[in-house]
Amino acid sequence: MSGFALSSEPVTFSRDCDAVMVPQGEEVTLPAGQIGYITQALGGSFTVYVDGNLFRIAGDDADALGKEKPAPLTVPENATNADVEKLCWQQLHGVFDPEIPVNVVDLGLVYDMSLEKRDDGQRRVYVKLTLTAPGCGMGDILVDDARTKLLMIPTVAEADVDLVFDPPWNHTMMSEEAKLETGML
Repeated sequence: MSGFALSSEPVTFSRDCDAVMVPQGEEVTLPAGQIGYITQALGGSFTVYVDGNLFRIAGDDADALGKEKPAPLTVPENATNADVEKLCWQQLHGVFDPEIPVNVVDLGLVYDMSLEKRDDGQRRVYVKLTLTAPGCGMGDILVDDARTKLLMIPTVAEADVDLVFDPPWNHTMMSEEAKLETGML
């Protein structure tokens, strides 16, 4: 699904930067001085076009692109499970497939999300996530991105994100906004 007309912002890497090749999922290092184009900046990560290939750059490496890292998350001291659950959904709305400018929640890829409070006051989050296609090379990257974003939430000490394929995903699981954005409406 990589035919979307997105704007491109030229960028020169200020330092060596870890990246993930899209859609293969191969981890590489892009060197300082490398020139590319930011094609997508959503959910705190970036998709960059370099020499005919797409690469995903994590938010923690935003400075290599001359961008700011995402601000740390906060929750009230007496946050309830409902408060934290709302923040979990907000974080999952920030997980994007590098090729599709729509988050995994609106794509219908999150089948379930629940949390529980542990005896030590910390929380464990469980997520069932699927892919638009079982052979997608970005599956591990999306799982890792979801886990990382959930663990950024204060009081979340564990985030179990399971990749599932039952039921198989189809476009009817997408939100109306996602269908409109992808031209499937």
